[in-house]
Amino acid sequence: MRIATWNVNSITSRLPRLLAWLESTGTDVVCLQELKCTAEAFPAEPLRELGYEAAVNATGRWNGVAIVSRVGLEEAVVGLPGGPEYEGVQEPRAVGATCGGVRLWSVYVPNGREVGHPHYEYKLRWFAALRELVERETGERPFAVLGDYNVAPTDADVYDPAVFEGATHVTPAERQALADLREAGLSDIVPRPLKYDRPYTYWDYRQLCFPKNKGMRIDLVYGNPAFEAAVKDAYVDREERKGKGASDHAPVVVDLDV
Repeated sequence: MRIATWNVNSITSRLPRLLAWLESTGTDVVCLQELKCTAEAFPAEPLRELGYEAAVNATGRWNGVAIVSRVGLEEAVVGLPGGPEYEGVQEPRAVGATCGGVRLWSVYVPNGREVGHPHYEYKLRWFAALRELVERETGERPFAVLGDYNVAPTDADVYDPAVFEGATHVTPAERQALADLREAGLSDIVPRPLKYDRPYTYWDYRQLCFPKNKGMRIDLVYGNPAFEAAVKDAYVDREERKGKGASDHAPVVVDLDV
């Protein structure tokens, strides 16, 4: 089974690339983030024509997540159970489903904006609710939480730690939140580097960050022991970050023997 996670940064803008990518890669399940559309506007029909069904959590604006699968989609849960609200709203940042016997969650963790901002505190509360979900749901069957975590796990996961000093995505509290998920029984499924030394997943559109490989690894796959044992390969599809109309994130792909 081939499973992927991809922050598409607007599924409307990225739909032609997504459909072509699904066909060319033979991906069975893709967890999507930053849909930027409502659930009603989600392109279910074009995906259905390729044999995929979807569980969607989207209300428009800047968030939205989905799980798109051609190997079944059962036990769908829309929203992070017990998740916190921001400005009185529970944002559409999580959706779960079981696909081909593998329990998956697609998550788009809050950005945090800046240290000390209410959104930063919200981010940490959101992580705490995610850990509670993991503790409830992880078990004997393969289980993974995939998505844009908006945290670089270590200094090796950013192109220059000095550039990010004092900013979000690299603070001790955010990295502790990832450590808490590992303590809850998950492991970081790290993509193997291909041509480049570090498997970054995100490059800002500005300042030629992608050509200069000034990136971050913030799109992560965290899986339980059953999931990790089934992993045969994991990589960043860096080619999909290239060219006109690309997202600023690349897909992270995991091949499982289940």
